[in-house]
Amino acid sequence: MKIFVGNLSRDVNDADLQKAFEAFGKVDSATVIKDKFSGESRGFGFVEMSSGSEAQAAISGMNGKELKGRAVNVNEARPREERGGGGGGRDRGGRPGGGGGRRF
Repeated sequence: MKIFVGNLSRDVNDADLQKAFEAFGKVDSATVIKDKFSGESRGFGFVEMSSGSEAQAAISGMNGKELKGRAVNVNEARPREERGGGGGGRDRGGRPGGGGGRRF
């Protein structure tokens, strides 16, 4: 089961996350999500546990608990929603397509 962990301190790393959740069972992976440009934590992460009962115990046991100075929000991860489109848009003049400017 994949678990979402939010409100993480910027000081929390993958190993900290794994260690905190290992108290509830076997952790398959623990990842703090980082900004792709700065490399800094985005304040949330994911933990994967293969046992559903251990994962539920971890969610109950960790939600609201302090981890490196911040109370974390823990719940079952939801599937990522598809974002609409992702291109095109409108140029500054409100015309479809973008690209703008004069063409010679």
